[in-house]
Formats: sequence, structure tokens, C-alpha cells
Amino acid sequence: MLIDAKQSALLVVDVQGRLVPAISGWQALLDQVVWLIRVARRMEIPVLACEQYPQGLGPTHPLVAAELPEACIAGKLHFSAVAGGCHGFSAAGKHPQLVVCGMETHVCVLQTVMELLASGRQVFVVEEAVGSRHDSDKALALARMRQAGASIVSREMVAFEWLRKADSDLFREISRNFLR
Repeated sequence: MLIDAKQSALLVVDVQGRLVPAISGWQALLDQVVWLIRVARRMEIPVLACEQYPQGLGPTHPLVAAELPEACIAGKLHFSAVAGGCHGFSAAGKHPQLVVCGMETHVCVLQTVMELLASGRQVFVVEEAVGSRHDSDKALALARMRQAGASIVSREMVAFEWLRKADSDLFREISRNFLR
């Protein structure tokens, strides 16, 4: 299955200021998440975000928060955004496909993805836009999500699948500004 721009949303999981510096390759992770948000917003793909216990882990990192649409961040106490009821994920929703990025891959991303899959959604995890404190935890989580039915994708796979064709002004703009 391909990612369908009309059926999908981008979900940014817990990219919070106090936890970011502990993540392996955190600067690259931030760059990838910001890139995905910018492409999604330019293509009018809905962007949703969540924060795990913001009183303890702080708000969304300022570089990411600056790119998010207004009022798209939902707080949660459950590790899973689904169990936490963020954005109505616990019920069948208007987004049958979710493109997921964020942290930590082996905790909040994993539990969210597993429950999104259990709810019947198609889930696409952007490999270079998820992170954990330890690379081994990230690798194990990606393998487990793949085994459960999630598609592990790259950011360019997401962009090209959202675009689907090259003969448009939008493709030329995205190509010029994001696909270098």
C-alpha cells in the first residue's frame, strides 16, 4: 500500500525539550521532524502532535513547536497516544493512515504504533525521524513494529507517495525546496 495524501495525517510523538538532548543523534532527528512537518503543511496534510507528561518532560522542543499548526498538540499521561485518547485515536477516525515520527521509538512511538495498528489503521514509521536514547532500542522497536504490520519508510518515500506524480507545480515546488 502507498501513503495517500487524502487519507493520511502526520503524527509527531513527544519531541519534548527536556528529553531531546538524551536522544542518540538528536540534532538529525529534529531536522528530519521539522522537514516532515514543513512538507506536510505545504501539501495541506493534517499535522497532529502529542506530549508525554509535559509537566515533567517539558513542552515540545521550540524548533518543532514553531512549525506546528496552532492547537495541534495534545497532552497525555499514557505512553500510547491511542490509550491516552489523543486526537480521538481510540475510535475509528478520519485518518486511516498515519505517518509517525518522534520519540522514544521503543516506548511512546512503539506503543502508539501498535495500538494504531490494532485499531485497523495503516501506519508508516519514518526511520530517520524517530529516535531513542540507545540505538539498540530504536532498532528493536523498528523490527517489532515492522513485524506487527507497520511500514518502515524514509522521509522521501513519504513525500513522493504524497505527491504521486511529477507533472504539477506542487511537485516542482516540493522538489526544489525539499528534495535536494
